[in-house]
Amino acid sequence: MDKRKKKTLWLAAAAFTLTMGLSVGSAMAYFTTYTAASGRAALELEQTVTIPQEEVADWTKHVTIENTGDVDCFVRVKAFAGEIYQDSLQYSDDHGKWTPGEDGYYYYSDVVPAKEEGKDPYRTEELRIHIDNMDREQSFNIILVQESTQVLYDEQGNPTADWNRIMDSDETVYAEEDEEQ
Repeated sequence: MDKRKKKTLWLAAAAFTLTMGLSVGSAMAYFTTYTAASGRAALELEQTVTIPQEEVADWTKHVTIENTGDVDCFVRVKAFAGEIYQDSLQYSDDHGKWTPGEDGYYYYSDVVPAKEEGKDPYRTEELRIHIDNMDREQSFNIILVQESTQVLYDEQGNPTADWNRIMDSDETVYAEEDEEQ
């Protein structure tokens, strides 16, 4: 074997050894940080359960939303009354807590606190939905869609809502509530 081939072979072997040495350090660091644990811990996910309370009197639907869940939330509602009456819906409240959004929802401005043990559930102020200029005697129905989202906090600790993270209540919850009453 001539000298040049020997030298190239030795350089290749040295490069290979150096590369392997660098890789082993990373692998050893990974294996030395490994630890084992035993036992178990219960994991309980908190949820928001909001229940609409609706009463109808004098062509007006009176709505409050009750938070019976584990976490504070924000709520919003949207009403549907059919093609004939949809444009005639009028919204009002006594405390200025409900404000219209560009998406057709009415947003409650305050945080609705979670239910505390031994206390009644917290609820929103009343929102009244009325059909203006009711000129027909035929029956109608106002369907309410309500949604909630868990309260998030920004860097300054101010509560904010992320309406891309809606927490829906299960329909069976409403059925159970109705059976209890």
